[in-house]
Amino acid sequence: MTMPFAGGIDANANATLIFSLVAAVIYAFTSGTSPTLARSAAKTLAVAMLAVLAAMQGGPLMLVAALALSAVGDAFLSRDGEKPFLGGLASFLVAHIIYIVLFLRSGGGLDVLGAESWRGATALAMAVFAIVMLAALWRRVGPGLRLPIAVYVVAILAMGMAALTTGNAWVIGGAVLFMASDGLLATEKFLVAAVSPHRAWMRFAVWALYYAAQLAITLGFLLG
Repeated sequence: MTMPFAGGIDANANATLIFSLVAAVIYAFTSGTSPTLARSAAKTLAVAMLAVLAAMQGGPLMLVAALALSAVGDAFLSRDGEKPFLGGLASFLVAHIIYIVLFLRSGGGLDVLGAESWRGATALAMAVFAIVMLAALWRRVGPGLRLPIAVYVVAILAMGMAALTTGNAWVIGGAVLFMASDGLLATEKFLVAAVSPHRAWMRFAVWALYYAAQLAITLGFLLG
């Protein structure tokens, strides 16, 4: 069995990656159940183990920090209520800011967005996506959530555009998946009726897209 890191399946890096994958799968199949400590632990450990992996493999300190903050955000979002939601939003906001700096340092500068048509077109699509999401959410959320959500939407748009300045397909793909996951999460939380039968698959898809995003970004830096 070919493993992404040196050594076999029992090598520390590969074992940590498998631990993360198992936690992600466990959470995926319990995401529709009521919050429990075990469910919260699975959700938190999935990305926390990616942070451990990045640290073990000598990845950039900012990558480790962004993954660790994301795991904190996952812990908040594994609980119900507005306060945990805002705690999760704040954690991911800081994680995105760290990702922005990391991607811009790793990339060729904002000039590359205009140098290649596919980068410019992707950046434009990201901007349109963010504007549409913000416009849809603005009418549906309470006044107290409008500013935090607006700041978050701007941050994730900036993260996506910063990823486009890199030459790393894994990182760019991860950023696109991250934006898709957040868009679907916002739709499920604020735009879909509480009794909608679509909520179950949407929760599953949000997690699958999000975990794939974090995994792609992590491997992009560690293997790229």
